[in-house]
Amino acid sequence: MILSTNVILDQLKNYANPYGKMGRLVKEGKLIPLTKGLYENNANVSGVFLANAIYGPSYISFNYALAYYGLIPEAVYEFTSATTEKKKKKSFSNRFGTFSYRDVPVDAYPYGVNIIEEGGYSFMIASKEKALCDKLYELPPVKNLKELEELLFNDMRIDETEFDSLNREDIYFIAPKYRVNNLKHLVNYLRRRHHE
Repeated sequence: MILSTNVILDQLKNYANPYGKMGRLVKEGKLIPLTKGLYENNANVSGVFLANAIYGPSYISFNYALAYYGLIPEAVYEFTSATTEKKKKKSFSNRFGTFSYRDVPVDAYPYGVNIIEEGGYSFMIASKEKALCDKLYELPPVKNLKELEELLFNDMRIDETEFDSLNREDIYFIAPKYRVNNLKHLVNYLRRRHHE
């Protein structure tokens, strides 16, 4: 369970020196520091359940989400998340892994995010469609549909079967909110690919 310093100190208030006790719990590995003022008391929890708490508001997206859904073949060990209006990339490392955060436009941010619950923990993650849009938003612009196709299937190595199973209506709704050429090209490419 994720605990703040204040919650921990409140739990330890009957000790003569709550800070000292807290320090010992950290040394013993019973409290694991996540970031300033936040701790986890379960050493076996997956970092995916911690990413939203370490820096927020945020949701898991980009490469981690694409791998999670099987859109890309690589295993991704960094927990990549989307934030908004933070203006700079952030990265945190702790015993659970590396957590990175980068902006997406505020207009696009709230759409296409799911909550997954497992074993008393939950995390927020972009839908397949949103994760792809977020990823294309952060990449350098392509000039045309041929370059986009190369980017998707050669550079990013997106699985074509998974790609064709994406909910196009979701993409048509979300993509314009990024206001970048990569997403305009994605919409046009999908329409052409499916003869719409």
